Amino acid sequence: MNAPSSVSTPQAAWLVAERDIVSRLRSKAFLISTLILVLIAVGGIIWMGIAGNMTSATPVAATPESAQMLPDTEELEVTEVTDRAAGEQLVRDGDVDALVLPSADSPTGVEVVALEEAPEGLVTMLAVQPQVTLLDDAAVPFFLRYMLGIVFGVLFMGITLTFAMPISTAVVEEKQTRVVEILISTVSARALLAGKVIGNLILALGQILVLAAASIAALAFTGQSDVVTDFGAPVAWFALFFALGFLLLSAMFAAAGSMVSRQEDISPTVMPVMYLVMLPYFLVIVLGDNPLVMTIMSYVPFSAPVAMPVRLFFDEAAWWEPLASLGIMVVTCVAVIALGARIYENSLLKMGARVKLGEALKK
Repeated sequence: MNAPSSVSTPQAAWLVAERDIVSRLRSKAFLISTLILVLIAVGGIIWMGIAGNMTSATPVAATPESAQMLPDTEELEVTEVTDRAAGEQLVRDGDVDALVLPSADSPTGVEVVALEEAPEGLVTMLAVQPQVTLLDDAAVPFFLRYMLGIVFGVLFMGITLTFAMPISTAVVEEKQTRVVEILISTVSARALLAGKVIGNLILALGQILVLAAASIAALAFTGQSDVVTDFGAPVAWFALFFALGFLLLSAMFAAAGSMVSRQEDISPTVMPVMYLVMLPYFLVIVLGDNPLVMTIMSYVPFSAPVAMPVRLFFDEAAWWEPLASLGIMVVTCVAVIALGARIYENSLLKMGARVKLGEALKK
């Protein structure tokens, strides 16, 4: 990378970002991993579409009179017969699961004739249902909340660890090979940090867009377009929260990487930051059905990208809550990035033993 000494900080940052973007896009490992993610997402959606259409209709026989009493639903495949004897013969031959006949003695006005056991679905459809009044709204199924927590949690944790954590290893590698001394002679430490964060943020958002486009195409192909409408708003909010959360964590990973000079020493340094990435995923899964915990997590910058979209999907957050949470994240980002930049700037050229946090924060 050749940049004249007179370039501005934004120009220098973009040069660094461009270098990182081009380097990752030329990496076969990056391209293959992205392709695998797309295939997993598309494959899962296609499987959901196939599984949803696998429900077979129950074959039943009915006289013209009783056929009119049956509910009009795709769950029943009705074969009309002229009389009881013809219907019973179809049941004995196994061509239908049951015969439905008119009956004056039955509360529902029909009689079900089966060989050994009446189809449960048919009996449920014909049962007399009482009037039901609910005093409270039905709770959201735990499984659905659990699955949404996994989806948003895996996206946030997986993409952050894929793009943000390598920043720390790249910083250590540049220190270990002394490349950083050449870079610092050309651009400032803050421009170098900003470029690394911006470049990886663009790559991460690009991967999310590719996954979203492939998923939307797969949903449309399998006739599940209504899912896009249901998930559209939460996914859009997730992208906003993810971008801010990624900036925050990227600065922390870069600062942690700058405090050591060898790859062997990086694990204990970045471990606290990794906990901040992984904890929201596990908390949303384990405590996702606790309204108080989810509300609190919606305002904690490290867990908001996972908790807030889940609450928005179930209409559990007021219109102003995501805006307030974003405001908190913006303020936190500014403060953490400022501290991270100071640590990065003070530690980048220090070789040898691990730099202590107090020393890295000195002005």
